Amino acid sequence: MRAAKRKKLEYAGWRVADAKEFLKLSDAEMQFVEVKLALARLLRKLRTGRKLTQMELAERLGSSQSRVAKLEAGDPTVSVDLLVRSALAAGATKKDLAEALSSKRR
Repeated sequence: MRAAKRKKLEYAGWRVADAKEFLKLSDAEMQFVEVKLALARLLRKLRTGRKLTQMELAERLGSSQSRVAKLEAGDPTVSVDLLVRSALAAGATKKDLAEALSSKRR
């Protein structure tokens, strides 16, 4: 959030916090969330980069389009194992996975 917007909200009496503080997550829990989101972003990047539809990726995975949408959204019901297996099915290399997990954006 931009500093000006944050200041304006705080001046209006709003309390501004990040997801970790709002959800009262531990450092480990926050890191786990960031890992899942990084894998979800990687999966979407791979799929779109290979010009695959969600349906085409679902067929590769033996799953459904709605499940692929949940994977890409980082849905809480999706396991890290499934995210990794899906990324590999979409063509990810070990290097791609490592780069996604070590990204500054996390």
